[in-house]
Amino acid sequence: MNRFAIGALVLAFGSSLAAHAESVLVLNSEETSYSVIDRATRTELTRLPLGREPHHIAVTPDGNEVLLASTVTNDLVALDTKTGEQRRVVRDIVDPYQLGFSPDGKWFVTVANRLDHIDIYRATDFKMVSRIFVDSVPSHLTFDNESKTVFVSLQKSNRVVAYDLATQALKWNVEVGKTPAGLLMLPDNKRLLVALTGGDGVQVLDPKDGSPSSFLQTGKGAHNFWPKGDGRHWFLSNRVDSTVSLVDTQDMKVVGMISVPGGPDCMAITADGKEMWITQRFLRRVAVVDLAQMKVVASIRVGKSPHGVFILKGDAATAAPVVRAAATETPVR
Repeated sequence: MNRFAIGALVLAFGSSLAAHAESVLVLNSEETSYSVIDRATRTELTRLPLGREPHHIAVTPDGNEVLLASTVTNDLVALDTKTGEQRRVVRDIVDPYQLGFSPDGKWFVTVANRLDHIDIYRATDFKMVSRIFVDSVPSHLTFDNESKTVFVSLQKSNRVVAYDLATQALKWNVEVGKTPAGLLMLPDNKRLLVALTGGDGVQVLDPKDGSPSSFLQTGKGAHNFWPKGDGRHWFLSNRVDSTVSLVDTQDMKVVGMISVPGGPDCMAITADGKEMWITQRFLRRVAVVDLAQMKVVASIRVGKSPHGVFILKGDAATAAPVVRAAATETPVR
């Protein structure tokens, strides 16, 4: 199906999405599609076509659009964060596996997991500033809170690199442990957390030079972070253990655990703070967690290898970039 046909289908469905303000979008990475789920009834409303190998999303700095990135077709489909209607397609973004905007809204960065490079763009017009080739398999990214540095995990070489956004110069390149995946810069801007999928926990680094400090064991396949919303606690998916840890980042300890079958991956929390939706990569499902009970209360069938998840309404609690899935040994597409 060509891009014009895809666009027509999405636009045609736009008015239907508007009637379901809290619909949930799930990218099906091993299908050319994304699922639209009604939160209230917990049913899949439809499955729409979307490029090839869609993995992750990012919300534009103004909060008005969510970008769905397709790695093989090299484009970003921008949807309205409130209605889900298609607004535009950004083309010629090569292999946009992981993506994100700097906190000041000036920079847009993508990592090409398949092609081994990091691309830095101007966020205003998606004009490329620099392409940086790395070794090897870049996966997750995050920024410092001052928007001066981008950090990228290199899954296969067990390293994390830091680049100056203004000059694109390498600041540091350090080995951190086996199969680094999700990255998290804490609000104090003094600690960078790295989820080690092959190391089953979280390594803490000094963002100035990459020097390691403490390590926290969480579970097998430690993978991806999502904020609880209080600035202190973050959820971390452990894909091999099929659990999600709740981490107190002030005391650096696990203070809660949720069992989520089927390789929990990307997460999003509803605007009312009552539910967390988690993609189950190995089951072709997305789980709904009741946060008061800290347990799964529903699981909805979606497409093959569900990855990124986004809850419509453009609420700040659901607008953070969804990040990468990683394997314990070999990269999982």
